[in-house]
Amino acid sequence: MRTTVGIIGGGPAGLLLARLLHRTGIDCVVLESRTREYVEQRQRAGMLEQGTVDALRECGAADRLEAEGLVHNGIELRFDRERHRIDFPVLTGGRTVTIYAQTEIVKDLVELQLADGAPLLFEAEVLAVENAVEEPGGGAPLVRFVHDGREQTLTCDYVVGCDGFHGIARDAFPAGLSRTYEHDYPYSWLGILADVAPSCEELIYARGPGGFALHSMRSTSVSRLYLQVPNGTDADDWPDERIWDELDARFAIDGDWRLERGPITSKSVTGMRSYVHEPMRHGRLFLAGDAAHIVPPTGAKGLNLAVSDVRVLARGFAELHRSGSTQLLDSYSELCLERVWQATRFSYDMTKMLHAQPDRDAFEDRLQLARLRRIAASRPAAAELAANYTGLPLAATLRAVGPTGVH
Repeated sequence: MRTTVGIIGGGPAGLLLARLLHRTGIDCVVLESRTREYVEQRQRAGMLEQGTVDALRECGAADRLEAEGLVHNGIELRFDRERHRIDFPVLTGGRTVTIYAQTEIVKDLVELQLADGAPLLFEAEVLAVENAVEEPGGGAPLVRFVHDGREQTLTCDYVVGCDGFHGIARDAFPAGLSRTYEHDYPYSWLGILADVAPSCEELIYARGPGGFALHSMRSTSVSRLYLQVPNGTDADDWPDERIWDELDARFAIDGDWRLERGPITSKSVTGMRSYVHEPMRHGRLFLAGDAAHIVPPTGAKGLNLAVSDVRVLARGFAELHRSGSTQLLDSYSELCLERVWQATRFSYDMTKMLHAQPDRDAFEDRLQLARLRRIAASRPAAAELAANYTGLPLAATLRAVGPTGVH
């Protein structure tokens, strides 16, 4: 097989990149190790920045999003039994966010790709990436993979690893020419899906007596909720009634509000970590999304960062295709890492501000409350949170490379 861009990973990052390249006339092949059913049911994020919505519109994958997505104009912070709303349009000059599950994004992109896009191979296990980081003249990059029971080779001009934190693409980077930065958090999230209408119109971020809780939703009839739990927690140790009782306690306010309960259809425990790999490009190998960076979900940045990465990449490949210029591709790692570190900082700050520390340090508790009260009382502080939560405009990222990088 031969193509221009070999894409490893058929999650939202790899699928979106393939669609953007296809619409620009650049050929590519997507290799995904899992089955289509697994990929389309994999539960992940559901909060989309405006830039992510714009990217899905750009590649023709926003029809269902426009019909079913829930536009949110703010979030609510709860602490000390009080509620404080952060109004996004007022604080950001009109920006909003949209709730639309990652599972639905993947379904939309898979359907488009299989209908009229470049090849998308499921159950294609990548064995190795070769020649992608070699010096010029070392031969074309090769991706060796197994599909339909036999080993095959994909030859390409460039390779993009969108294969997640545990993928193989990052392993092809020379050890001495890359560096990783990591931080593990001393707590996890117990997440549930419940067949019950959301008890709120916008997301609630709560700092309750037992720790953090988040009320989100997947649709007007399905709620998505999270509880801070100790690392090593087994979801089976939390019966449904215990989960609802703890959520009730953490969301409690002095006022008229009630948490609606319903059948819980799934439970899972997710660890919290921050991770950044530098650089995100070496030679003809690029990393995008979770293959290059992980953030705790508190800031809702994981999916949106991945989309930002591939939008920059797609524009870089389009510029190369149109004019032969590699300016934007050469700037890819630097441009994306600036945005990645800002999102990492924001996610870290949100996480530290809202989660109870395992040792319940009284000094840290008072600092957390001081930070929350500052946001509730200060318009500049609230505006800073709103600007980061709704996402920094992509144009600001691309502006650094001059007018040839912006279309």
